[in-house]
Amino acid sequence: MATTRKDAIFSLTLFILLTFRFHFVTAVDYCNISGSKEDCHAEPGVTAERCHDRGCCWRPTDGRNVTDPMCYRASVGAGGQCSVSDLRKADCHPEPAATPTACFARGCCWGASGVGRTAYCYYLANHTGFETTSIQDTPTGQLAYLRRSQPTHWPNEMTDLNLTVKMETSSRLRFKLTDTTRARYEVDISAPVVTSKASSTDYTVHINNSPAGVIVTRKSTGSILFDTTVSPLVYSDQFIQIRASIPTRYIYGFGEHLRQFWIDPSTSPTFSFWGRDQAPKPNANLYGTHPFFLGIEQDGNAFGVFLLNSNAMDVHVIPTTPVTLNYRTIGGILDFYIFTGPSPDDVIRQYSDVIGKTYFPPYWSLGFHLCRWGYTGSAEINTVINRMRSAQMPHDTQWVDIDYMSHHRDWTYNRTSFAGLPGIGRDLHNNGQRLVAMVDPGIGKVDPASSYAPYADGLSRDIFIKTNDRSQNIVGLVWPGESVFPDFTHPNIQGYWTTQNRLFHDQVSFDGIWIDMNEPASFVDGSTTGCTNSSLDNPPFTPEITDRSLKKKTLCPSAQHHSTSHYNLHNMYGYHQSRTTKGALDIILGKRSLVITRSSFPGTGSFAGHWTGDNSATWANMYDTIPGMLNFNMFGIPMVGSDICGFNGDAEEELCTRWMQLGAFYPFMRNHNHATAAEQDPASVRFSEHRDKMRSALLLRYTLLPYLYTLFYNSHMYGTPVIRPLFFQYPRDMNSYSIDKQFMWGQHMLISPVLTQGATSVNAYFPRDTWYDYYSGAKTNGGNIRLSAPIDKINVHIRGGAIIPTQQPDITTTRSRRNPFGLVVALPNSGSALGELFWDDGESYGTIGGRNNNYITFSATSHELRSTVVRGAYLGSPMTLGSIRVFGMLTSPPQVVLNGGVVGTDKYTYDTVNNVLIVSNLTQNLLEGFRIAWGTAVIIEGK
Repeated sequence: MATTRKDAIFSLTLFILLTFRFHFVTAVDYCNISGSKEDCHAEPGVTAERCHDRGCCWRPTDGRNVTDPMCYRASVGAGGQCSVSDLRKADCHPEPAATPTACFARGCCWGASGVGRTAYCYYLANHTGFETTSIQDTPTGQLAYLRRSQPTHWPNEMTDLNLTVKMETSSRLRFKLTDTTRARYEVDISAPVVTSKASSTDYTVHINNSPAGVIVTRKSTGSILFDTTVSPLVYSDQFIQIRASIPTRYIYGFGEHLRQFWIDPSTSPTFSFWGRDQAPKPNANLYGTHPFFLGIEQDGNAFGVFLLNSNAMDVHVIPTTPVTLNYRTIGGILDFYIFTGPSPDDVIRQYSDVIGKTYFPPYWSLGFHLCRWGYTGSAEINTVINRMRSAQMPHDTQWVDIDYMSHHRDWTYNRTSFAGLPGIGRDLHNNGQRLVAMVDPGIGKVDPASSYAPYADGLSRDIFIKTNDRSQNIVGLVWPGESVFPDFTHPNIQGYWTTQNRLFHDQVSFDGIWIDMNEPASFVDGSTTGCTNSSLDNPPFTPEITDRSLKKKTLCPSAQHHSTSHYNLHNMYGYHQSRTTKGALDIILGKRSLVITRSSFPGTGSFAGHWTGDNSATWANMYDTIPGMLNFNMFGIPMVGSDICGFNGDAEEELCTRWMQLGAFYPFMRNHNHATAAEQDPASVRFSEHRDKMRSALLLRYTLLPYLYTLFYNSHMYGTPVIRPLFFQYPRDMNSYSIDKQFMWGQHMLISPVLTQGATSVNAYFPRDTWYDYYSGAKTNGGNIRLSAPIDKINVHIRGGAIIPTQQPDITTTRSRRNPFGLVVALPNSGSALGELFWDDGESYGTIGGRNNNYITFSATSHELRSTVVRGAYLGSPMTLGSIRVFGMLTSPPQVVLNGGVVGTDKYTYDTVNNVLIVSNLTQNLLEGFRIAWGTAVIIEGK
């Protein structure tokens, strides 16, 4: 075959680069391939130009080898310095449209791979990136000095790095890679400060010499949890790349993205991180940034990895053996935490020790929330509130979207159409309900400034984000029109934000704040005057984010905050606004309140909850909410939910009914939709056929609120998730690893919703254990089971060994909190059942840590149930036990005894079909320890 001129130039380029830059490495004709060739342009119409546009070789047939493709993928062969396994290939051309020409110009090898996401253009085998020159012990671990061994094409490369290894606890390791000579931006969150290394650990750390890197091994099993030596490190000012192998293909996390819960490496997924105002869609960077993942090994041991970096980045999951993760970020430092578990719950607790424990929400916030973008005025809101009351529909909190504002300006309300808003707040409070108002970050830029006090006050305090040269405030375009943006890192910001919210609260008595559009979003790219041509606005590499643009629909990355650039802080904008907003509400209200944010970053859960954004009224989007909730519970934001029935589009009645049933088990339950969509509150006329079914779903939630509140207490105290995937409870059951259409509340309650249109049954998986149907007490022992699921039922099961506290429901939490409690006792096949209840006034600070709260534990065996009042300091409302259901009682009891006294037969029944004892009409004070027993022998024992 004749060699084209382009092919000859490619071969000559490769020869020169490999010979003179890499010490006389033998050049290979990348287009001279013996044997079969991979067709690069199988479709008709191939030309030399189209072939070369794909970075492939063009050699038209000369009549002898007519079966060979004319356009085929290039290769530099398997020998010499280009013989690099897929596992160790470091990407030398991460930008789009890599070609052999561009690759060879960087002195790198080109070759196809059979493994997804493995680089076609990669560094030579003798490229080690950095090498370790020395290692010394420190009080917290080790300090190593790294020297770059070869240059790359990236501008402003680091020559010397410090590798700091800290053995912080027995199950937490931290290692950082920083520039030796110059300080770089580092994320400022309240991570623990450690001054001495742990006395013993469940891991070992090896610092490798060449290539420099860290190998973390689980001491108890020998499993290599994180190995960064598989590929050379690249560390320049605006491009940092590190690749690590992990010991499992079962990994979860990396948010915020729309996808199934299990990250299947065989699909070679990429996760990009840059907060973006866009409706949830697959393969896109969404509102929040969470570079954390949890892995579970085949032996059931779990581990987690967190990269504390707020710059734009992406992570490629590569299905090599073992699986590798390729991290690429364009700023900051590499600051990794490794958590060794060994249980999934342990990993999340250890992660929460770093990013902060979750905030404890007020009890009322666990009730049902209702909102709509498009309320025409206070009259319509009053109509909806009264419609919900008339329908006896549980409803705790009414929300108002941006349409209540005057000209869409924060801390104002339309004095014409929403003149009755202050009265709505008073009416809600008089009925034991609450009001939540939206506050966006964009502050309207008006002239004169004095005509809008929040803008004038911000100018006087000088708290708005600046342009690149700090000469003026950067101006974007959002709902108020031209807008400026508070700098939530500014030392004066708390005073400003508190003042403006207090002044508005004096007019409209809201109980919580909804912060939206806080990526931050803008309707123009960068600013109203554009952005600079600097490397901050046009970096040498942009991760695989939507549009491959950092300034798209947000501020210029070169914009300046008080301490650093927006380039560094963009992904933390929602985090800082959440912290400031909670601080303002703490001062204004003096009690626990609710902040719900759209954008988030690790640690946001200490201040706020999250809703998953502008979803759609589809069955597919209803399913998508479950992986989203599971992820955010791992991310330390358990107060999470999605717009029930969908934000965009009209939800038909069956979909909305099923979504209300699923939403009853969201930690944060809100129904919300778009201005152009039909009304979808559960009391609306168009839902008359299934209104009772929606009410039943709400009453079920309100019945279970004492259990949910206790789960939030434990999350606040210990960092445990409120909802969790099945494998958190059954980490050795590999059948549970990919399940994301079922989930658990805590350790004891399994929810199996209907997610398919027209379905009246659901296929559910039950790990090997004892399970009881919540409604009937019917027992099953595990496996794949087809459950009946008529339109009025969501399947809920209780795990044997659990005791679940409940309460008689009402239409608000204010009213239901006065009602009697109940206990559901699910006896195991052997051993005891256990449960707990945390109770306080539901909103005060200062009730944690043994003060002004009640904490009661319960235990049950096959013949009795006991309670222990660990703390009984809150006396603000009666706590009366009114009923008990005991599942798994194999024989009918001849009698029931409470504290030594026989319970009348009119107060208990026994279900012989499902083996359930039901005791009702009790008046037992829960603040006094009790014993209830059944059977002949227990009467003699007495109390």
